[in-house]
Amino acid sequence: MTPQLGFPWMATPKQRRAGSRVRAAAMPRMATGALRVPDPRVTPLTLPWVTPAGPQIFVHEGARQALERRFMAAFGGAVQLAITDNRRRMITHSKARGVLQVRVHMMFLGAPDRVLEALVAYVVDGDRQASQAIGEYIDENSHRIRASRPVPGPLHTRGEVHDLVEILGELNHEYFGGVLANVLITWGKKTRPASGRARRSIKLGSYSAIERLIRVHPVLDRAWVPRYFVKYIVFHELLHHVMPEARVGSRTLLHPPEFLRREREFRQYERAVAWECRHIDRLLRAR
Repeated sequence: MTPQLGFPWMATPKQRRAGSRVRAAAMPRMATGALRVPDPRVTPLTLPWVTPAGPQIFVHEGARQALERRFMAAFGGAVQLAITDNRRRMITHSKARGVLQVRVHMMFLGAPDRVLEALVAYVVDGDRQASQAIGEYIDENSHRIRASRPVPGPLHTRGEVHDLVEILGELNHEYFGGVLANVLITWGKKTRPASGRARRSIKLGSYSAIERLIRVHPVLDRAWVPRYFVKYIVFHELLHHVMPEARVGSRTLLHPPEFLRREREFRQYERAVAWECRHIDRLLRAR
């Protein structure tokens, strides 16, 4: 199974209603007007208009024009709006021959009205209060900025027992409305404990924000490891992808209360935690 990718207007009404409920419960609002082409190493696409040399994002022209008209109404003149997938500069603007030229990140298409109003006020009027609102929105949606560092080497997604692409696709569809297109996944490197000894600890999954990459420990690619447990590990790392770290005073919380609440939304959460408790010793000894 591959991730359910596509624009909301390509789905049936029933799928759109279900997807909206899932997105509202599971993660911050996602852009509805732009689509990042997924990495072909994880999600091969056979669409004729997707080529290695082609665009990396596809933008809904109606959504772009609607935002452009907002800028025109506030600016009182001609506006040229471009949608980008820039990693570092989310908003840029300049004037040339009386034309306001604006470039904004794709995350702003489909943003709430209050955010779009702040975006227009910031660009057209330099509103400081609007600038703060925009900064908060960017922080909340940092998971939607593409990776700042390419992943070295090939990705290994199909194990002897478990296929990580299938698992990622199922989770994307069941919990995230099929909108996660910029996260990668791979089995990690195999490491073996010293002969006759068990590991003292084991990290079953990890997430790298700069690579947008989930790594799953290969010890889980065993017939005696249930699929639902592997899905739980991947789900946990996907939450790191969509939820930023929380700062409390001088501390950084990787698992703030909201993260833990969402983690419990995994349908087999208690079963997975209980399985890990019963089998942790076997995982530590596995070669």
